[in-house]
Amino acid sequence: MPAVSKGDGMRGLAVFISDIRNCKSKEAEIKRINKELANIRSKFKGDKALDGYSKKKYVCKLLFIFLLGHDIDFGHMEAVNLLSSNKYTEKQIGYLFISVLVNSNSELIRLINNAIKNDLSSRNPTFMCLALHCIANVGSREMAEAFAGEIPRILVAGDTMDSVKQSAALCLLRLYKASPDLVLMGEWTSRVVHLLNDQHMGVVTAAISLITCLSSKNPDEFKTCVSLAVSRLSRVCVSSTDLQDYTYYFVPAPWLSCKLLRLLQCYPPPEDGAVKGRLVECLETILNKAQEPPKSKKVQHSNAKNAILFEVMAADEWHDNGPQVLVMVSLFIQIAIDKMQLCSSAIMGHSVHKVYISKHFAHSTWLHVVCDCEFGNPWCNLCSFLSQVLKVAILAEKYAVDYSWYVDTILNLIRIAGDYVSEEVWYRVIQIVINRDDVQGYAAKTVFEALQAPACHENMVKVGGYILGEFGNLIAGDPRSSPLVQFNLLHSKFHLCSVPTRALLLSAYIKFINLFPETKATIQEVLRSDSQIRNSDVELQQRAVEYLKLSSIASTDVLATVLEEMPPFPERESSILAKLKKKKGPGAVSVELEDGKERGELNGGGDRGGDAAISTPSPSADLLGLRSAAPVSGAAPSAGSLLVDVFSEAGPAATSAGVNDDGFLRFVCKNNGVLFENQLLQIGIKSEYRQNLGRMYLFYGNKTSVQFVSFNTTLNVQTKTVEPLVEGGAQVQQVINIECLTDFIDAPLLNIKFRYGGALQNISLKLPVTINKFFQPTEMAAADFFQRWKQLSQPQQEAQKIFKASHGMDTEVLKAKLLGLGTALLENVDPNPENYVCAGVIQTKAQQVGCLLRLEPNAQAQMYRLTLRSSKDTVSQRVCDLLAEQF
Repeated sequence: MPAVSKGDGMRGLAVFISDIRNCKSKEAEIKRINKELANIRSKFKGDKALDGYSKKKYVCKLLFIFLLGHDIDFGHMEAVNLLSSNKYTEKQIGYLFISVLVNSNSELIRLINNAIKNDLSSRNPTFMCLALHCIANVGSREMAEAFAGEIPRILVAGDTMDSVKQSAALCLLRLYKASPDLVLMGEWTSRVVHLLNDQHMGVVTAAISLITCLSSKNPDEFKTCVSLAVSRLSRVCVSSTDLQDYTYYFVPAPWLSCKLLRLLQCYPPPEDGAVKGRLVECLETILNKAQEPPKSKKVQHSNAKNAILFEVMAADEWHDNGPQVLVMVSLFIQIAIDKMQLCSSAIMGHSVHKVYISKHFAHSTWLHVVCDCEFGNPWCNLCSFLSQVLKVAILAEKYAVDYSWYVDTILNLIRIAGDYVSEEVWYRVIQIVINRDDVQGYAAKTVFEALQAPACHENMVKVGGYILGEFGNLIAGDPRSSPLVQFNLLHSKFHLCSVPTRALLLSAYIKFINLFPETKATIQEVLRSDSQIRNSDVELQQRAVEYLKLSSIASTDVLATVLEEMPPFPERESSILAKLKKKKGPGAVSVELEDGKERGELNGGGDRGGDAAISTPSPSADLLGLRSAAPVSGAAPSAGSLLVDVFSEAGPAATSAGVNDDGFLRFVCKNNGVLFENQLLQIGIKSEYRQNLGRMYLFYGNKTSVQFVSFNTTLNVQTKTVEPLVEGGAQVQQVINIECLTDFIDAPLLNIKFRYGGALQNISLKLPVTINKFFQPTEMAAADFFQRWKQLSQPQQEAQKIFKASHGMDTEVLKAKLLGLGTALLENVDPNPENYVCAGVIQTKAQQVGCLLRLEPNAQAQMYRLTLRSSKDTVSQRVCDLLAEQF
């Protein structure tokens, strides 16, 4: 809310705010608000001659009520009328109300656009800035159509004031991001680029943001900006002619320097020798200043210097600059890993040919070094100095590209920094492997190879004992990792481990007896040895005796039941996140949204008002469920909302009656998200499947401040009942257990009934339980695939569809959807490398149905041919139909 000064005289607003703050209960606050809303409504309807001051006061009250979380459904026209006022405060409140409360599809947009046009043509800089801010805040396509041609003219006009130019550049940037097809620079391009030479630093900073965005899409059109950007960077960093009032804690214009370096990263190194020399001079100056003793002990000083240094690290110009790289690596490590102590001499002695700093991880405070050197990979040397491995594990989990990469990274971390790896880290990797069928075989193979190292850290032995005990059978077919080889490898570490680790290994041994009966005699001999039966530790002695007895007297079926595979862990917050929060406090791990992208902060950053929720937004990022979700787009503002939105994308805004299956197809290739959402209720879903069994968690969120009474759900599968009373802003959970008896077509129907404000609400939804959820991925060689493909050649065994691409043909997206289907994506199998082939087995209680899939994209025609063969025709057709909808 804008500050209300004594000169404004809006005493009624001040009294109303005071009354709200003095309310002793929520009911009292609602009562006072309803009274005020009735009064404002009567004023707007009854008094047609309200002056500007009164309109401003009442609109301010409505805005305040809205910010408290209450819905506002009137007052919009009065706010639009304020736009025609010649008084700044009245026009400001009008624009503020419109920016916050008016929907981009509102019928009032045309009236608003007319008022904005009048202010833009008024040449009053204050009014022009208000209008530009409103356009940027609303950012609708209709506004882009109306003003995309006008704003560039204002931006480059010679008589436009600096403050208006700055606002115009940022407004144009907002419109370009929202509707890039409507913002065409054309004749304005060269004049916009020359804003880099503007005398006003604010104009230059805003112009760089605009040019960076435009040049990333049209680099050739804006390539003249390189020389101007280098010149401006030189004036800031070398000659310091632009310092003036823009020095921040002894660092000249750090934000401008960062933006200039980011702009230069959009282009290859300049070919002009003079320009390139000037750029290298700038970078050397930045590095030299970074090594100077700090001029201030304030954290703001080091933050400003480090921000510029990060951008220098991301620049490509340094790839071939020899020893200078070593200086940058040393500085970068000190910043990225909490200024840890690094023995630089260990690196300086190496003959480093090339060092690349990955831009993605550079901005995530993560280091990736790939070197050719005489004495080994410096990454090993660097990691051995890590004192905050927990943060590294958090970053590995947060930015996991896929589960195999995550397993590799954590095992490598344990190998290098074992003493610093807490239990939470290896607990987490176990949890991920248990819950993900597609990574279990890979994890078993990887940990088996890691255990073969002569010096193996005890934490690695723990992980190896657990994973091989559960999934060692997945690699037992290879003679090099036969059951006895696995057992001997684990037992060779036994006597070097502590008591808790030995206890874990004994449990792994008894699991081996269940998995591999041929190892029974060898393992029983170990269990009955004196070192076990007469062990001085009571826990180890008891385990040895009980496991020996169990393996001796239990039948095969009993043993299999007692020692069956561990069930999936319930979805919950990452244990390493919880550990970090415990160490750092409530604000230690936060996730923000910036320009539509998630960014994680690991070192505080203030209280964000709640922990990040678990979600799985996409198969290409955050696979382990750490990022908080994006806000629900298109959802109406909720009243008194205390509900944390735990899902990554909005559900459809559906009516409160009738079957809603709009969101059904969105879950064919994913398991988590928002299934349904309207003004009152949000229903989120998280599900997991294993063979022919599934478990689904439904989250019912009350988006209002009023209770849901008689809340009831009915479903034709096994469920746990849900609480009949859902408080305002609260969320309740329901667990559904699913078993696939045979192949099916129709999905379960969920009926939800509750009373809101006395009115009965009835919602019916199709639950996203589709036949492909029971796929088990199957790896196959090329010869086996085509042999089986030929066997399934009967017409009734094949389903085929030829259809047009509706979502683009991005390779990574296609792979992600095929993996999300549940099948195994077979690489290098099809003779045509452009085609995709997959294999899987649908597990039902009655039978197993093998399926083979072939997807043939035609990029030129933007078409697909999808062929699916299985031993059951209904399965082939159903899976083919489901998958075709995804492309």
